[in-house]
Amino acid sequence: MAQTQSSQPCRAHLINIGDELLEGVRPNGHLVWLGEQLARRGIRLEQASIVRDELPAIADEIRQAWSRCDLVITTGGMGPTTDDLARDAVAQALGLPLDPDPEAERALRARFAKIGREVGPLDLRQCRLPRGAVSLPNPRGTSPALFLRSGERRLVMLPGPGLELRPVFEQQVVPLLRDDGSACDGEAYVQVRTFGIGAAPLESLIRPLLRPGMQLTFGTHSGVVDARISPGSSGACCDAMMEVARAVRDAVGDDFVCTGHSTLAQLTVERLGRLGRTLAVAESCTGGLLASNLTDIPGASRVLVGSLVAYTNDAKVGVLGVPQALIDQHGAVSAEVAAAMATAATERFGAHHGLAITGFAGPDGGTAADPVGTVYLGYASPSGVWSRRIVVAGDRAQVKVRAVNTALDWLRRKLSRYAVEDAIHGA
Repeated sequence: MAQTQSSQPCRAHLINIGDELLEGVRPNGHLVWLGEQLARRGIRLEQASIVRDELPAIADEIRQAWSRCDLVITTGGMGPTTDDLARDAVAQALGLPLDPDPEAERALRARFAKIGREVGPLDLRQCRLPRGAVSLPNPRGTSPALFLRSGERRLVMLPGPGLELRPVFEQQVVPLLRDDGSACDGEAYVQVRTFGIGAAPLESLIRPLLRPGMQLTFGTHSGVVDARISPGSSGACCDAMMEVARAVRDAVGDDFVCTGHSTLAQLTVERLGRLGRTLAVAESCTGGLLASNLTDIPGASRVLVGSLVAYTNDAKVGVLGVPQALIDQHGAVSAEVAAAMATAATERFGAHHGLAITGFAGPDGGTAADPVGTVYLGYASPSGVWSRRIVVAGDRAQVKVRAVNTALDWLRRKLSRYAVEDAIHGA
């Protein structure tokens, strides 16, 4: 029976294993991704911890988590080397022997045979599982994931590489958790995504719309503000939460982006596709980040015809085609140059729409009138050409991300009006 919205949520503890996470070799993306995936399925992540590749530390963390939570998830430590100790730690923590897994060994040997590689003794370390656990095939790697159920407790062991972890979790672990009632069938909340309104004023709009007992949480990231509406103690169904979401949409107006998890880039690509329009982009201070966001979306090639990073003034003039006189008169970071960049992009690539970014990302540069963090956006369309000035707080990376998000949101709003104009004029 699947978890109902009124039932007590499953409590989870996430254990990320690996020296590289504590030494800053790579960021802990698993926590961010799994945290969101668990929340979407009604599983409450009570605690997350990072432990070194040391058997006593891993075993102790698993033992404590197992005593407190309904679901324990580990990531990493599943490979063939001697410092991959997750299986041994589970065996030690839970008092379970490690048994050979013939099916996992057959899959490993078949995989190695395809690439002409011999299976060594260390490779076979991946073909052991704690007694009572089941292997979950990992099509993209050599180490299967593991799932163990003991009474009211669940243990999920995931491989470390994200390319392997994510599909295994989505395609195999989630169905198992749904089947045993740990995860709800649909999403546990309704998310309203906005841009241009702060969390505090958004909360003041939403609170009066909630039914008694409903819960409201917020997430903010580079200008995007997400409001998550969940049943809480109200016992509200999805239809009731969607009704609130629609009321929020009407209340915030143009600041409403979507209901759900679509990104600004995804919405831009989808809207351009529906309109049958194309886009060209020109960037300076963001260094290609705008085009990268767009090309992350499948199907972007149908709408994005080209992009150009014109970082220096010479590139803006000689490659993109911005008039030198505009730069001499107004400066490379100006409304006039942003508009000229957008126009030049449409002309150079033969696109319907052009979007451009130029600014001072810092830490150096800027002027008294336009300090570091000042960004000018340019937009060109068949209906006209516009520019816009924003000032963004933060370091260089934050300025770039916020500038890209603001540019995409501005284009989203422009395209909404463009679609209305098309409808009016019968285009």
